[in-house]
Amino acid sequence: MPSRAMFLALLAVLISRPIPTISFATEHRPEGTIIGRQRAYLIGTDESLPEIARQHGIGFDAITAANPGVDPFLPDPGSRILLPTEWILPDAPIRDGIVVNIAEMRLFVHSHDRSQAVTTFPIGIGDQGKETPVGTFTVIEKIRNPAWYVPESIRKERPDLPAVVPPGPENPMGSHALRLSNRTVLIHGTNRPWGIGSRVSHGCIRLHQEDIALLFEMIPRGTRVSIVNQPVKAAVSGGRVYLQVHDSEDGRDLYGEALKVLEAKNLTKRVDRWKILEASRERKGLLVDISN
Repeated sequence: MPSRAMFLALLAVLISRPIPTISFATEHRPEGTIIGRQRAYLIGTDESLPEIARQHGIGFDAITAANPGVDPFLPDPGSRILLPTEWILPDAPIRDGIVVNIAEMRLFVHSHDRSQAVTTFPIGIGDQGKETPVGTFTVIEKIRNPAWYVPESIRKERPDLPAVVPPGPENPMGSHALRLSNRTVLIHGTNRPWGIGSRVSHGCIRLHQEDIALLFEMIPRGTRVSIVNQPVKAAVSGGRVYLQVHDSEDGRDLYGEALKVLEAKNLTKRVDRWKILEASRERKGLLVDISN
């Protein structure tokens, strides 16, 4: 039986439709902002969840978390799944530039102009033990067709690698890169699209090739980048309180985290704690109405 990596590599060859750009006009409010809309999707013949995810601007882990029990590689044709294409914006110290939320493996671009538009992309992030660092940084360099100067730590794991991998199809950095003020961290493309939406890198942030090309043109040097790790987010819309819970790799108490987030937004008197507990246990990454 082929490995998961081999299967996803084959899917990457088969998927040819362009990835959609997901952009929304919005106005941030203290109690949070919701963008996008959750949708249902009927699986067609010979479709897979990774293929559907890429076509709709979703990461692998996000679509599988939203649809537990569905075989990601051989789902039943005609079955109904949910597309997690609705998000509560992360709370971040900046309101323009880039915000990356490690927990949901997603990057949000806040417009520099008065349109208050937000564009969002799925990303791949650092694996366990090689985590993408949190903090506020700056884009200090923009690089077209970057060469990959292989870090010594990676060469110890892969002694077959050369010191420098030139631009081209074998270069894991893809066609464009943005270097952050933490110089070991870059936002870049990838030649392994099946890793988008998963913990796969040595700390860098990976985007699909089409997405990094667009982001490269959107972002000037000097743009601020806030990287946060927020598995729990809350917002109010239409008088209802919504919670969005993603899985956490650091073993934190997500129910307790949810209570803290709601308290900080003065929403604790408007919610049902049993609904909070259920959302914290399921961790589907979908918006859940927790209003009392």
